[in-house]
Amino acid sequence: MKIIKTKDYEHMSRVTANLLSAQVIMKPDCVLGLATGSTPVGAYKQLVQWFQKGDLDFSEVTSVNLDEYKGLSPENDQSYRYFMNHNLFNHINIRKDHTFVPNGREPDAEKACDDYNKIIHDLGSIDLQLLGLGNNGHIGFNEPSSSFEKETFFGSITPQVPASVLQLHSDVTVVGDEAALSMLPH
Repeated sequence: MKIIKTKDYEHMSRVTANLLSAQVIMKPDCVLGLATGSTPVGAYKQLVQWFQKGDLDFSEVTSVNLDEYKGLSPENDQSYRYFMNHNLFNHINIRKDHTFVPNGREPDAEKACDDYNKIIHDLGSIDLQLLGLGNNGHIGFNEPSSSFEKETFFGSITPQVPASVLQLHSDVTVVGDEAALSMLPH
Protein backbone atom coordinates (compact mmCIF):
# COMPACT_ATOMS: atom_id res chain seq x y z
CA MET A 1 0.00 0.00 0.00
CA LYS A 2 1.33 3.39 -0.98
CA ILE A 3 0.30 6.35 1.18
CA ILE A 4 0.54 9.92 -0.12
CA LYS A 5 0.20 12.56 2.59
CA THR A 6 -0.99 15.98 1.43
CA LYS A 7 -1.14 19.21 3.38
CA ASP A 8 -4.86 19.89 2.92
CA TYR A 9 -8.02 19.07 0.94
CA GLU A 10 -7.05 21.20 -2.07
CA HIS A 11 -3.65 19.51 -2.33
CA MET A 12 -5.27 16.08 -1.88
CA SER A 13 -7.75 16.91 -4.67
CA ARG A 14 -4.94 17.95 -7.03
CA VAL A 15 -2.90 14.80 -6.32
CA THR A 16 -6.01 12.64 -6.85
CA ALA A 17 -6.81 14.45 -10.11
CA ASN A 18 -3.19 13.85 -11.19
CA LEU A 19 -3.61 10.10 -10.64
CA LEU A 20 -6.89 10.05 -12.57
CA SER A 21 -5.54 12.18 -15.42
CA ALA A 22 -2.40 10.03 -15.70
CA GLN A 23 -4.63 6.98 -16.18
CA VAL A 24 -6.63 8.77 -18.90
CA ILE A 25 -3.46 9.90 -20.67
CA MET A 26 -1.75 6.49 -20.44
CA LYS A 27 -4.85 4.57 -21.54
CA PRO A 28 -7.37 6.84 -23.32
CA ASP A 29 -9.99 4.05 -23.40
CA CYS A 30 -9.66 3.29 -19.70
CA VAL A 31 -12.46 2.33 -17.35
CA LEU A 32 -12.59 4.61 -14.32
CA GLY A 33 -14.47 3.60 -11.21
CA LEU A 34 -15.79 6.83 -9.74
CA ALA A 35 -17.21 7.84 -6.39
CA THR A 36 -19.64 10.45 -5.13
CA GLY A 37 -19.78 12.41 -1.91
CA SER A 38 -17.78 15.38 -0.75
CA THR A 39 -14.33 13.76 -0.99
CA PRO A 40 -13.92 13.63 -4.80
CA VAL A 41 -15.57 16.97 -5.68
CA GLY A 42 -12.27 18.89 -5.61
CA ALA A 43 -10.59 16.31 -7.84
CA TYR A 44 -13.50 16.50 -10.29
CA LYS A 45 -13.23 20.31 -10.39
CA GLN A 46 -9.52 20.00 -11.17
CA LEU A 47 -10.19 17.49 -13.97
CA VAL A 48 -12.77 19.87 -15.47
CA GLN A 49 -10.24 22.73 -15.38
CA TRP A 50 -7.61 20.63 -17.13
CA PHE A 51 -10.15 19.50 -19.73
CA GLN A 52 -11.22 23.10 -20.38
CA LYS A 53 -7.56 24.05 -20.90
CA GLY A 54 -7.25 21.26 -23.46
CA ASP A 55 -4.99 19.09 -21.31
CA LEU A 56 -7.33 16.07 -21.10
CA ASP A 57 -9.56 14.15 -23.48
CA PHE A 58 -12.28 11.92 -21.99
CA SER A 59 -13.89 10.94 -25.32
CA GLU A 60 -12.83 7.27 -25.06
CA VAL A 61 -13.16 6.89 -21.27
CA THR A 62 -15.83 4.71 -19.69
CA SER A 63 -16.91 5.20 -16.09
CA VAL A 64 -18.71 3.06 -13.56
CA ASN A 65 -19.96 4.50 -10.31
CA LEU A 66 -20.08 2.86 -6.92
CA ASP A 67 -23.64 3.41 -5.85
CA GLU A 68 -27.08 4.90 -6.29
CA TYR A 69 -30.14 5.43 -4.14
CA LYS A 70 -33.01 3.03 -4.74
CA GLY A 71 -36.12 4.75 -6.06
CA LEU A 72 -34.49 7.94 -7.35
CA SER A 73 -34.59 8.96 -10.99
CA PRO A 74 -31.39 10.24 -12.62
CA GLU A 75 -32.99 13.70 -12.76
CA ASN A 76 -33.53 13.85 -8.99
CA ASP A 77 -30.98 16.23 -7.48
CA GLN A 78 -30.33 13.70 -4.69
CA SER A 79 -29.38 10.90 -7.12
CA TYR A 80 -25.77 10.01 -7.74
CA ARG A 81 -26.31 10.14 -11.53
CA TYR A 82 -27.37 13.76 -11.08
CA PHE A 83 -24.34 14.36 -8.83
CA MET A 84 -21.93 12.95 -11.42
CA ASN A 85 -23.55 14.89 -14.27
CA HIS A 86 -23.46 18.11 -12.25
CA ASN A 87 -19.91 17.71 -10.88
CA LEU A 88 -18.12 16.08 -13.81
CA PHE A 89 -19.86 14.55 -16.83
CA ASN A 90 -21.66 17.71 -18.05
CA HIS A 91 -18.34 19.60 -18.08
CA ILE A 92 -16.09 17.17 -19.99
CA ASN A 93 -16.32 15.33 -23.31
CA ILE A 94 -17.10 11.88 -21.92
CA ARG A 95 -19.82 10.07 -23.84
CA LYS A 96 -22.89 9.82 -21.59
CA ASP A 97 -23.56 6.32 -22.94
CA HIS A 98 -20.15 5.35 -21.53
CA THR A 99 -21.04 6.48 -18.00
CA PHE A 100 -22.70 3.88 -15.80
CA VAL A 101 -24.48 4.30 -12.49
CA PRO A 102 -26.61 1.56 -10.90
CA ASN A 103 -30.28 1.77 -11.89
CA GLY A 104 -32.03 3.19 -8.84
CA ARG A 105 -35.40 3.04 -10.60
CA GLU A 106 -35.39 -0.75 -11.04
CA PRO A 107 -38.02 -2.06 -8.59
CA ASP A 108 -36.28 -5.43 -8.34
CA ALA A 109 -33.08 -4.69 -6.39
CA GLU A 110 -31.54 -8.10 -7.14
CA LYS A 111 -32.10 -7.55 -10.88
CA ALA A 112 -30.57 -4.07 -10.66
CA CYS A 113 -27.49 -5.54 -8.96
CA ASP A 114 -27.21 -8.39 -11.48
CA ASP A 115 -27.59 -5.97 -14.41
CA TYR A 116 -24.88 -3.70 -13.01
CA ASN A 117 -22.53 -6.60 -12.35
CA LYS A 118 -22.99 -7.66 -16.00
CA ILE A 119 -22.06 -4.17 -17.20
CA ILE A 120 -18.89 -4.23 -15.10
CA HIS A 121 -17.98 -7.78 -16.13
CA ASP A 122 -18.59 -6.96 -19.82
CA LEU A 123 -16.18 -4.01 -19.54
CA GLY A 124 -13.47 -6.46 -18.50
CA SER A 125 -11.98 -4.60 -15.58
CA ILE A 126 -11.81 -1.28 -13.87
CA ASP A 127 -8.43 0.31 -14.55
CA LEU A 128 -8.54 2.75 -11.64
CA GLN A 129 -11.07 2.91 -8.81
CA LEU A 130 -11.56 6.16 -6.89
CA LEU A 131 -12.93 5.66 -3.39
CA GLY A 132 -13.89 8.06 -0.69
CA LEU A 133 -13.48 6.78 2.84
CA GLY A 134 -15.89 7.98 5.49
CA ASN A 135 -14.99 8.92 9.05
CA ASN A 136 -16.15 5.53 10.29
CA GLY A 137 -14.23 3.63 7.59
CA HIS A 138 -17.12 3.18 5.17
CA ILE A 139 -16.47 2.84 1.45
CA GLY A 140 -19.47 3.91 -0.61
CA PHE A 141 -22.46 2.37 1.14
CA ASN A 142 -20.31 -0.43 2.54
CA GLU A 143 -20.61 0.40 6.20
CA PRO A 144 -18.47 -1.25 8.88
CA SER A 145 -19.70 -4.79 9.53
CA SER A 146 -18.45 -8.33 9.53
CA SER A 147 -18.55 -8.88 5.74
CA PHE A 148 -17.45 -7.21 2.54
CA GLU A 149 -19.48 -7.52 -0.64
CA LYS A 150 -17.30 -8.05 -3.71
CA GLU A 151 -20.01 -7.15 -6.21
CA THR A 152 -23.09 -4.97 -6.46
CA PHE A 153 -25.55 -5.47 -3.64
CA PHE A 154 -28.66 -3.98 -2.12
CA GLY A 155 -29.06 -3.65 1.59
CA SER A 156 -29.63 -1.52 4.60
CA ILE A 157 -26.99 0.80 5.94
CA THR A 158 -25.81 -0.58 9.27
CA PRO A 159 -23.52 0.77 11.98
CA GLN A 160 -21.07 -2.11 11.74
CA VAL A 161 -16.94 -3.18 5.90
CA PRO A 162 -13.97 -1.49 7.32
CA ALA A 163 -11.71 0.39 4.95
CA SER A 164 -8.92 -1.83 6.20
CA VAL A 165 -10.05 -4.39 3.59
CA LEU A 166 -8.10 -2.24 1.11
CA GLN A 167 -4.91 -3.63 2.64
CA LEU A 168 -5.77 -6.96 0.98
CA HIS A 169 -5.46 -5.49 -2.55
CA SER A 170 -2.08 -5.71 -4.29
CA ASP A 171 -2.13 -2.17 -5.73
CA VAL A 172 -3.63 0.50 -3.47
CA THR A 173 -2.65 4.14 -3.23
CA VAL A 174 -4.19 6.14 -0.40
CA VAL A 175 -4.18 9.93 -0.80
CA GLY A 176 -5.18 11.87 2.28
CA ASP A 177 -4.56 15.12 4.02
CA GLU A 178 -2.49 15.34 7.19
CA ALA A 179 -5.54 15.45 9.45
CA ALA A 180 -7.09 12.30 7.97
CA LEU A 181 -3.83 10.37 7.87
CA SER A 182 -2.96 11.30 11.44
CA MET A 183 -5.32 8.52 12.50
CA LEU A 184 -3.22 5.82 10.77
CA PRO A 185 -0.64 3.92 12.77
CA HIS A 186 2.89 4.95 11.79
